[in-house]
Amino acid sequence: MLRIVVIALAAATTAAAAQDRPTRPLTMVVTFAAGTAGDVVGRILSGPLGEALGQTVIIDNVPGGGGITGSNRVAKAAPDGYQFVVGTVGTHAIAPTLYKNPPYDAVADFTPVALLLEQPIVLLARKDLPATTLQEFAAYTKVHQKTMQYGSGGTGTANHLACARLNMALGVNVVHVPYRSTSAMQDLIAGRIDYTCNFLSTSMALIESKEITPIGILTRTRSAIAPSIVALHEQGLTDLDAATCSGFFLPKNTPAAVVQKLNSAAATVVDTPAVQARLREIGATVVAPERRSPAYLQTFIESEIKKWAEPIKAANLSVN
Repeated sequence: MLRIVVIALAAATTAAAAQDRPTRPLTMVVTFAAGTAGDVVGRILSGPLGEALGQTVIIDNVPGGGGITGSNRVAKAAPDGYQFVVGTVGTHAIAPTLYKNPPYDAVADFTPVALLLEQPIVLLARKDLPATTLQEFAAYTKVHQKTMQYGSGGTGTANHLACARLNMALGVNVVHVPYRSTSAMQDLIAGRIDYTCNFLSTSMALIESKEITPIGILTRTRSAIAPSIVALHEQGLTDLDAATCSGFFLPKNTPAAVVQKLNSAAATVVDTPAVQARLREIGATVVAPERRSPAYLQTFIESEIKKWAEPIKAANLSVN
């Protein structure tokens, strides 16, 4: 009986302490360099999140290794709730298969907090490629695949693997040309490559100026920032869904009450109209409330690892 009372008191004390937290500033690890799109997401969220938690949220930019370096820091951090990472498809879905010896287990070494944002990827073609729909693009590519090339921001990146998954779905084999940063878009404009799969947010200006042709959004639904661009799902490619997502992850064994407090604060922030408006400006959309729970994020990451493993293995990609 005494043991039961002691356990109950300990649990109550832990819960009470969690409710009092945070008592000092928190660190949000962003796995991108300052000024990049991923960094902008962190800066949009950090101020309002600090207000919701009653403590300052400090951004720590830790780029490197495709997000591996920053994510690993959080994986090895103390499970006290004061350090969390903005995880992405790259850090938590692609890395487990792409890297031969990743320094962390994307599922076991983190406590999922909340899936928050999605940024759609769009299939873009050079403006003189004779196709404006998926059907036309597929027909043209099947005939000319031996002489065509597609570009990306680098081998193993989300936009590379999105196009690789698209090629698999269409049954074509096209040469991949990896670039650094935005060079692929420059060559697409110049007609030196035939197509790419790029983030919609960074492609809108070129789409609107008609320097490139949007074939379709690689998701199940259209994007609110470009509703006129038809989703590939609507065009018959119902088994392809490629977007980059952002969510919060804490170290493993973080107390449930601490996780729930950060989850609630994050939900409050992304439901704020001002925050949603700023996110729309960069092409990010907030996920539906039913997709924001820790349990959902856990299941989502497990399914994303399986989804992205297919094109990685098919292309025999590997990073030491």
